[in-house]
Amino acid sequence: MASNSMEDLVALCKRRGFIFQSDEIYGGQKGLYSFGPMGVELKNNLKQAWWKAMVWQRDDVEGLDASLLTSPNVLKYSGHEDTFTDPLSDCKDCKSRWREDQLTDGICPNCGSKNLTEARPFNLMFKTSIGPVDDGSSYAYLRPETAQQIFTNFKNVLDSTNRAVPFGIAQMGKSFRNEITPGKFIFRVREFEQMELEFFCKPDTDEEWFKYWVQSRIDWWLEQGIKKENIEVFEAPEDDLSHYSKATTDLLYKFPHGFEELEGIANRQDFDLGSHSKNQSEFNIKAKVMENKDSTTKLAVQDLDTKEWYIPFCIEPSAGVERGVFALLNEAYNEEEVEGKTRVVLSLKPHLSPIKAAVIPLKRNNEDLVNHAKDLKNKLQMLGMGRVILENSGNIGKSYRRHDEVGTPICITVDFETLENQTVTVRDRDTMEQKRLGPEELINYYGQYFE
Repeated sequence: MASNSMEDLVALCKRRGFIFQSDEIYGGQKGLYSFGPMGVELKNNLKQAWWKAMVWQRDDVEGLDASLLTSPNVLKYSGHEDTFTDPLSDCKDCKSRWREDQLTDGICPNCGSKNLTEARPFNLMFKTSIGPVDDGSSYAYLRPETAQQIFTNFKNVLDSTNRAVPFGIAQMGKSFRNEITPGKFIFRVREFEQMELEFFCKPDTDEEWFKYWVQSRIDWWLEQGIKKENIEVFEAPEDDLSHYSKATTDLLYKFPHGFEELEGIANRQDFDLGSHSKNQSEFNIKAKVMENKDSTTKLAVQDLDTKEWYIPFCIEPSAGVERGVFALLNEAYNEEEVEGKTRVVLSLKPHLSPIKAAVIPLKRNNEDLVNHAKDLKNKLQMLGMGRVILENSGNIGKSYRRHDEVGTPICITVDFETLENQTVTVRDRDTMEQKRLGPEELINYYGQYFE
């Protein structure tokens, strides 16, 4: 069963080194978190799984890693400077601050007062100066999304590869939003990572591709271990669509605090490439965009059959890495009774597990056992499946429990029989079954987890 308690997950994350609140020794920074030794491994494994599915396993997608600092012109013509805002209200009595969508019947959720300020727009973008003098004349924004640098690099990718529409550009990386009310652990934060694909297609094929990517993203999350019953598909009504969107479908996950967005798939039509393109009037741009007098580039492609130029439509599957980690931790969390005691286990898919295997010498002060365990750990590490560690604690029971809690698929115990015949005891995380295996059997057994 997935965890129903936010407290359980937060306690596990702190206890086992998954997630810490940033600057905790100074009281912590709200909406900012650090990923610890286990958390960074899980996070990287999730990103690698996404990159593998989106780029390596496809013949129609290229990767990109663009800058975090973004020109004001980019965010001017993308619409972010005018529209990337949340309505903000303050409670005059308890001084708390709320997004307008958090208020019901104009009542403060904190103290129940109706003495609230009128809602006013609050821009969510972080602004920073560029250069040695902070006089306000030279500035940039920390990007609020990874998408815009994909659009501005569209022609660079097209010209430097052999791609033709339909094709996509994938990017993972940090984004920054000055959230009014961050919270719900790592669900809503101010600094986060995105896994984003912009898939470009002909305008008359956009609806077909949109349906394809919605189903593709559902299937991928199921492959990562999310149960189908914990995902809901929500089609945004027309009056809730973003300024660039023709249609948006959100994949909602059952977090401990309820169903909320895990990933969004949007039909951005030709809004972005059109917004950043010179002489837009030459093209049949479906979206209403500001005439761009600054751009020097036409972000268009030519139809090789008709010889006509057009601006491609774009389908965007976009997921937050932190929300993905949160969902996977919640989904994998299990508590069960074993010999009268509660066992906590993270039943993560092996390819996502922070540690792939733990090699444990039976006694920590026995040099022969420890050396043999080190050699075995190094051999398994060289297979390239992921991180393998030497767990030299001297307490087998506690080692098993620790690795159950961090999701390690198998533990391998090196004992005195190992020194005689090279066999080891291998324990499965989920079934707790143990078996004795020789060197070649162990390699095959270990490899089966990651096929």
